[in-house]
Amino acid sequence: MFRRERSIPLRGSAAALCNNLSVLQLPARNLTHFGVVHGPSAQLLSAAPEGVPLAQRQLHAKEGAGVSPPLITQIHWCVLPFRVLLVLTSHRGIQMYESDGSVMVYWHALDAGDASLVQAVFARGIAASGHYICVGTWSGRVLVFDIPTKGPNIVLSEELARHQTPISDIATEPAQGQDCMADTVTADDSGLLCVWRSGPKFKLLTQIPGFGVPCSSVQLWQGTVAAGYGNGQVRLYEASTGSIHVQIDAHARAICALDLAPELLSAAEDTFIHIWKLSRSPEDGCIEVEHCHGECVPDTQLCGARFCDPSGSSFAVTGYDLAEILRFSSM
Repeated sequence: MFRRERSIPLRGSAAALCNNLSVLQLPARNLTHFGVVHGPSAQLLSAAPEGVPLAQRQLHAKEGAGVSPPLITQIHWCVLPFRVLLVLTSHRGIQMYESDGSVMVYWHALDAGDASLVQAVFARGIAASGHYICVGTWSGRVLVFDIPTKGPNIVLSEELARHQTPISDIATEPAQGQDCMADTVTADDSGLLCVWRSGPKFKLLTQIPGFGVPCSSVQLWQGTVAAGYGNGQVRLYEASTGSIHVQIDAHARAICALDLAPELLSAAEDTFIHIWKLSRSPEDGCIEVEHCHGECVPDTQLCGARFCDPSGSSFAVTGYDLAEILRFSSM
């Protein structure tokens, strides 16, 4: 069971975008960082365990070409083996900062040359895998950046071109050293999932076809893909083969966020957050799912939800037109 804790005030509400909350825990300093976007700016907040906000910073999307300020689409902390970078995506490009947002170390402008006059240009979907950071784009391409141990010498090493519609989300988990181990999954607005093995050259392992519904959020758990869709379903697939394990009719409206730590958290536009326990049957290895907790935020279109610690003992939620980050912790 979870109880409501002291919320963290925002200067404005979160934008109505899926996956609009990023969380970075700093155990050594007893702090948690939160990142939320709205319009042309992103808010970074640091809070102590009791929820007292200690610092705030505003980040703005780099202008690039154009007269109007670019809209930010996502912010996400990428935890690499040797450093932590804060990545911000917008309608003009991709910005990478040191973890506190104080110094921008890299700027990648989006090339709108392939876009039609009626097509929006943007980047969305951010994840770190090994010493790479993957970022999705409106064209369906996934940009893979090779990150050095320090400094700004970041290189665009590869473009993955298996999707035909805009990337919606990317998820990774540490590989276990096996040649066939899937450690990256990319999702798009058609519902297509592509499962990859990261490395100097990313290798496509399998494609999981969509069924006419966008996949808004994905996670990876022990070789299993957890995918949340616009119809409120959560589906669990075997990453290596694409076969479906479980289908959960989890929500009445579109899912806006999934997270893992180690339970599965799902949040949707129906105002509900659910927590699910995932396990493998010792007899046949099949995935088993058990509903553990449900929480309602009345009259709120949820747009982001994340666990705040690796044990999953607390989580945070953002909502459109809600000028605070709601926090819940286990009793």
